Amino acid sequence: MLIDTPTSRPGTPESPTASTRRRHDDAPDTAAMFARLAAMEDGPEREAVRDELVTAWLPMAHRIAGRFRDRGESIEDLRQVAALGLVKAIDRFDPDRGAFESYAVPTITGEIKRHFRDRMWALRVPRRVQELRNKVRVARRELTQSPGSPEPTTADIAAHTGLTEEEVSAGMEALESFSTLSLDAELSAGDDGYSLADTLGASDSSYDVVVDRESAKEGLRRLPERERAILYMRFFEDMTQSRIADRLGISQMHVSRLISRSCARVRDEVLGQRAGRRGNGGNAAI
Repeated sequence: MLIDTPTSRPGTPESPTASTRRRHDDAPDTAAMFARLAAMEDGPEREAVRDELVTAWLPMAHRIAGRFRDRGESIEDLRQVAALGLVKAIDRFDPDRGAFESYAVPTITGEIKRHFRDRMWALRVPRRVQELRNKVRVARRELTQSPGSPEPTTADIAAHTGLTEEEVSAGMEALESFSTLSLDAELSAGDDGYSLADTLGASDSSYDVVVDRESAKEGLRRLPERERAILYMRFFEDMTQSRIADRLGISQMHVSRLISRSCARVRDEVLGQRAGRRGNGGNAAI
């Protein structure tokens, strides 16, 4: 004789559906598969089970990736990063420590945040500065939630976050530093407009003059007094060779020869010293 046994209705306390209810539809019940995976040795069979788990939980990874859309990265790339985080979560998960979803969500989220931190900034920014940026961004949003709220000052943000004003300033600078500008970017429109490149400094040729003068000092000191006087009158008093010749009572041709000889002597000494320094440096390196 067959005896009908009552079955639990969905939604009743005895129902398995109620006892294993999950927050999201993309969180499948894979506890048995994880237990099986943990007991398996490396090999093709284990890889197959692992692939099944990745496929089962991939919709959840895509959902988490969707939270970061419209932040300068394509949704396809975000899903790839989330999938990588999912694989890491599956490989590191210990079934004896609780539900997989509780472990996977922060793991996947952290992988996406690392992607933004390491790949999306045009320039490498220290992690501490990026964290300051996030705190300042959240504080500014919270302080301006009420309609008509004024733009918070650095002091307001510091009081709200517990940061120092210097840290707030660093975070605010980082808010504007996520991407770089082209050197051709226009900073002012109209006929008098200029680009970012126009604001950059250029190499100052005077530095080379200073270096040359310092290098020539020792050679000039070793010249005979009359030759030093001739060079001074020619290059510092801007006198012509004829005037120098008249002052010294010598011919203009002789003045020209003395200037050429003195300059060549000083130049040779300077070049010889530089060559010697390079040679000594090379011997030291060897």
